[in-house]
Amino acid sequence: MAAKSNPTVRRRRLGAELRRLRVASGLKSVEVAERLMVSQPKISHLENGNRAISPRDVRDLCAIYEVTDQQVIDSLTEMARESGGRGWWHTYGDLSDSVYIGLETDAASLHTHAPMVVPDLLQTPAYAQAVIEETIPRLTAEQAATRLKVRLRRQHRIYAPACPLRLWAVLDESVLRRVVGGPDVMREQLEHLKALSAEPHVRVQVLPHTAGAHPGLSGQFSILRFADGPEAGVVYLERFASDLYLEKPSDVENYGVIHDHLRTLALTPDSSRDLITDTTKTYIDAPTRP
Repeated sequence: MAAKSNPTVRRRRLGAELRRLRVASGLKSVEVAERLMVSQPKISHLENGNRAISPRDVRDLCAIYEVTDQQVIDSLTEMARESGGRGWWHTYGDLSDSVYIGLETDAASLHTHAPMVVPDLLQTPAYAQAVIEETIPRLTAEQAATRLKVRLRRQHRIYAPACPLRLWAVLDESVLRRVVGGPDVMREQLEHLKALSAEPHVRVQVLPHTAGAHPGLSGQFSILRFADGPEAGVVYLERFASDLYLEKPSDVENYGVIHDHLRTLALTPDSSRDLITDTTKTYIDAPTRP
């Protein structure tokens, strides 16, 4: 899906451009808020892409920033119109990770490090259901079912015939050993993981325990890059209460270096498939968990 049709990505890129124009004008966000007679948090939300912005607001901001190039103004105004749309995920209600889903839907590539569980896009339905039900306290059956539907819908990016997502995942060996949902679920999951890793656009590498200490010990992270602006990537850090999005080029570059380092420490894709196969055998005839 092109960025032009994705309101989330469009909104965030528009916000980044408006922030750039404000900084170039020498104005602080509180000063801009005073001139527009709005609250300072609104300016921050607009620049962070957390809320839609109207074409009129864009024109007013361009006037404050003394932007005189009509082509630039028209381009930003058009982005504002497109950012007001709604993605497919909004049909499932108010999702806590809707911002990430919007970015993932539009991404051309995803490099991720998974130290605990199989990445969402590579999970089987049974494994995904077990992860959702066993890791989120006080989740109702209806909420769990909605989360599962959304997760399986997100996986369409892996199978998109025209432009499948290029995915490179580095998994800690603990991901293969941690029994999620029981032996039968794990056996099915590892077989699925092995099959997907053979796809030309999917690479899976396992970081063995023998690798020792490494930069990935700080936790899970994902780097998303986009076809129409691969240099403007986003680092996603998933947290229980509040996710983090890092968009500074230096942050994206640093996490890219970390991912490269982890790939060097990890087993090759072929050796990783061999380890996945060997680990799968340990779940055959294993006692089923109550």
